[in-house]
Amino acid sequence: MYVRFVERRIREALEDTRIVLVCGPRQSGKTTLAQQMARDAIPFFTLDDATTLRAASTDPVGFVRGIDRAVVDEVQRAPELILAIKAAVDADPRPGRFLLTGSADLMTLPRVADSLAGRMGIVRLLPLAQAELRGAAPDFLDMAFAGKPPTFRIPIVGDGLVEIVLAGGYPEALTRSGWRRRRDWHLDYIEAIVRRDVRDVARIEQPGSIPRLLRVLAEHSGKLVNYSGFGAPLGMNHVTVRKYVGILENLFLVHTLLPWYTNTLKRVTKSPKLHFLDAGLLAALRVLTPERPRHDRTPFGPVLETFVLGELLKLASWADDRYAFSHFRDKERNEVDIVIEDSAGRIIGVDVKASATVSEGDFAGLRRLRAATRDSFAMGLVLYDHEYAVPYGDRMAAAPLSALWS
Repeated sequence: MYVRFVERRIREALEDTRIVLVCGPRQSGKTTLAQQMARDAIPFFTLDDATTLRAASTDPVGFVRGIDRAVVDEVQRAPELILAIKAAVDADPRPGRFLLTGSADLMTLPRVADSLAGRMGIVRLLPLAQAELRGAAPDFLDMAFAGKPPTFRIPIVGDGLVEIVLAGGYPEALTRSGWRRRRDWHLDYIEAIVRRDVRDVARIEQPGSIPRLLRVLAEHSGKLVNYSGFGAPLGMNHVTVRKYVGILENLFLVHTLLPWYTNTLKRVTKSPKLHFLDAGLLAALRVLTPERPRHDRTPFGPVLETFVLGELLKLASWADDRYAFSHFRDKERNEVDIVIEDSAGRIIGVDVKASATVSEGDFAGLRRLRAATRDSFAMGLVLYDHEYAVPYGDRMAAAPLSALWS
């Protein structure tokens, strides 16, 4: 059993907030964590149970009546229950009354967002981070925002790095032995999401097209969003594709990374980039075996970028500060894969390279971002498949990818 670093934030929220929602993709460990926190002291209800779901949906007020404190698992399956919980905590506003888990972003539903504003704290639980697998929280973000290269102990490179990236972070997938068994788990996972969770969050006309759309999106991961281009191979128009991508984002399968720009910087791309949230899931959809990167690192690059984004989002999820994530690209195609801004307005840029070498040209996008942000720029990092950290001028460095967790 792994220690989830986000647990501290959940316990802090329960001390002063009436409702706490732990949301994230299905099978990321939400139920296990909620059960551990509830133990025998708090009633635990899961809406994955048909009888419990029927009771919560048919008579939500009666379901909540008389409950002092409770954990409600997979609450997105009965959105009617949210209003009953709101009424209960308005009548008795003690903190920590309800711990909810959800495999969908409930705050995208207008009725939920309006009814729970000011009453609910939200904590995201993504699949396991490499730091959680190793049991030691890294200082990557703290060091970068302090303008220092990240620290690391024993770097993992080459085939070892490829194996880590392709495995992903879903706890159940990590129990499978070998790439093929993990690939089968990821593909079965997608089928289960389509059969159950998609219909919980939206009514769609072509549910059978979701797996095919995911395969198309997998080939565009790390690229600028183009809804018409996504839909063309499937005979879907851009309006439908935009809607479906939004659903997949609400289910924490994909993530659109917004562009970074300022009003003073005119010549920048203002299109978002598409990413998957788990590198193992992306690798399964792209049929990327561990053998292929030994001969050609090109197909490994987008999966590695997804892996790095996922690791950084996980680090941010348990940090004390709040971070905004984006990407940067100007009209001359100078780009930075990931831009992170803290609450004080300081900015770091992270570029990802699948190779073991770095050159001065690899810092072109980071230098452009540094020029645009001036004193707000804290650090620019190129993460690459190598053992050594190398300084590259003012607030610039190359660092091993394993600095994210070691």
